[in-house]
Amino acid sequence: MTKKILAFLLPLLIAAPAAQASVDLIAIGTIDGNYQDLSPRTAGALENGVAGNLFGGIGSGLAYAGGNTFIGLPDRGPNAVAYNPAVDDTTSYINRFQTLNLALAVNPNYNSGIIGSLPYILSPELTATTLLSSGQPRIYGTGGAPALNTASSYYYTGRSDNFGPRISTSPSHARLDPEGIRVSNDGASVFITDEYGPYVYQFHRNSGRIIKSFKLPDYYAVANLSAMGETEISGNTVGRIANKGMEALAISPDGSTLIGMMQQNLTQDTKKYLRIITIDIATGATHEYAYKLTDGSSVSDILAINNHEFLVDERDGSGLGNGDAAVVKKLYKIDLAGVTEITGSAAITSAAPVVSKTLFLDVLAALNANGIASTQIPAKIEGVAFGPDLVVGGVTKHTLFIANDNDFLPSVGGIANPNKFFVFTIDQADLPTYVPQSIKPNALDKSDRG
Repeated sequence: MTKKILAFLLPLLIAAPAAQASVDLIAIGTIDGNYQDLSPRTAGALENGVAGNLFGGIGSGLAYAGGNTFIGLPDRGPNAVAYNPAVDDTTSYINRFQTLNLALAVNPNYNSGIIGSLPYILSPELTATTLLSSGQPRIYGTGGAPALNTASSYYYTGRSDNFGPRISTSPSHARLDPEGIRVSNDGASVFITDEYGPYVYQFHRNSGRIIKSFKLPDYYAVANLSAMGETEISGNTVGRIANKGMEALAISPDGSTLIGMMQQNLTQDTKKYLRIITIDIATGATHEYAYKLTDGSSVSDILAINNHEFLVDERDGSGLGNGDAAVVKKLYKIDLAGVTEITGSAAITSAAPVVSKTLFLDVLAALNANGIASTQIPAKIEGVAFGPDLVVGGVTKHTLFIANDNDFLPSVGGIANPNKFFVFTIDQADLPTYVPQSIKPNALDKSDRG
């Protein structure tokens, strides 16, 4: 390591003493934000003129599916182009998930003496696009039903007016803002969180058809719904904040439990105090815990280390795509074992017991150390997943994949804003309690993929 690198790293190490020293950036993969996905049936222009199969936002959630297969989750679709403020500029983008091959290859041109040179190459490959639907009718706003709907397929979309008169956690609504995703241990289904409800849904992995929804406590819901987020915020004193609902999702390695996190506090909760909720997949039973933000403005993902320890993605909203410099992109390690629950608490204050946390990885500092300016670090670092172990120099290491949500914006202010994947290796000594999730291979069958 050169003196120049050491000089750069020293203040970072002093600023974040709890971060692990053996977590190394090894590869960066990119998919151009102008590409289209593998669903030509949805390629027609949306209400705002954007192609309905624009490949973007895929790092809203990221899940490992075994081998070199990962699943990327776009959120509610392209809504950065203004066309109708009455629906927050949301569109009839059909919700979907993208299956990706994220295989690593040795970089033959790697030079450890050059900042920014990485030992591996990541060339992401899109292998399938799966649309999300229900076999039962859903509720749509005026003109909000997708043309692809049939008598047996009712597609979920990102349009904010696709709801009925019931509270926000009614599963009959057609609006869906997917944010977190994990794969079941049998490989046959995926679990997805939704900010609109908030909901947690289970979908068939091949067909994209909904299997079930998991009920959350009523105090997560809002009673006065609106297609405009600001109006909805002003009309409720209980429930999730508009566009700040169920953001993060983990699954325990044994496949029995889902662990969800809110992006921000519920309306009735003290600011910066977020809820973690565990859901028993078999019974639906829930338990709740409190998490306090440190220096980020929200949480975007949670990832299981084992059945009780997790990594939490805490971040700000600054960086590439937002037109400024990133400041906070951190992974904190937490442990729910022995933590006092807040289960059943309709409101929590600053007196609530919170989970303890330690800094595991300062993503911003790690990327800076590899020559990436803070203005080039994506604002929305949102998807986090462990990948397959990798042998590096004869030593087996864990891999960690981190992805961004580019908001379906191929460029911002003339600056490219692609879909990106950052891959890190972790020394086993830094995660001695790590238990990988065992996922059975899933053979793709005839499905709703375009």
